[in-house]
Amino acid sequence: MSMPFYVPPEQMMKDRADFARKGISRGRALAALQYVDGIVMVAENPSTTLRKISEIYDRIAFAGVGKYNEFDQLRVAGVRFADLKGYQFSRADVDARGLANQYAQVISQAFTHEVKPLEVEILVAELGWSAADDQLFHIMYDGTVIDERRFSAIGGDAEAIRSRLDERYRPGAALADAVKAAVESLETGDRRISHDELEVAVLQRDGDRRCFHRIDPGSIGQILS
Repeated sequence: MSMPFYVPPEQMMKDRADFARKGISRGRALAALQYVDGIVMVAENPSTTLRKISEIYDRIAFAGVGKYNEFDQLRVAGVRFADLKGYQFSRADVDARGLANQYAQVISQAFTHEVKPLEVEILVAELGWSAADDQLFHIMYDGTVIDERRFSAIGGDAEAIRSRLDERYRPGAALADAVKAAVESLETGDRRISHDELEVAVLQRDGDRRCFHRIDPGSIGQILS
């Protein structure tokens, strides 16, 4: 009877992390920023039917990069978790922190125990009653949760995008300025992103219970012009 090959745990985790990072880097990046009336999320997405940004609950949005079918399954699971918790307890009990922890457990379990880790990074954003209460949770491919402030970037070349956002971001910016800063940060070198290759959505502090709104391509074009 042959003995199975021994692989050190450190090497196994490194191989899984490299595999997940390569899959994520093949996708298009995404940025989220606070602006004067809420949070805006801007994704490079040439598809007109597949969405990278979606509503999860009244004041909570989800964004994902990487393998579409994997992060869309996470989105659906998040919607079900939020609906069930809101029904069993109270709508006020559904928050981004709880969702981020649930996502972290699922992603960490896959990274540690499954043959193939999930090739995804996700962002859970919650609109607070004031800018100080806004929350941005970045969940990485290994289940690590990062609580971010002001802005966040996920996907390929995220570190460089964060660096450019740090230069361009202005607290209390208008929506148009925030979108322009996000697009300029997503662009690399001489490559420019057309307005019809963008997906933009906001969590807007407008007094309504449901705060998630999509911005149509025509309006995006007007903002960028």
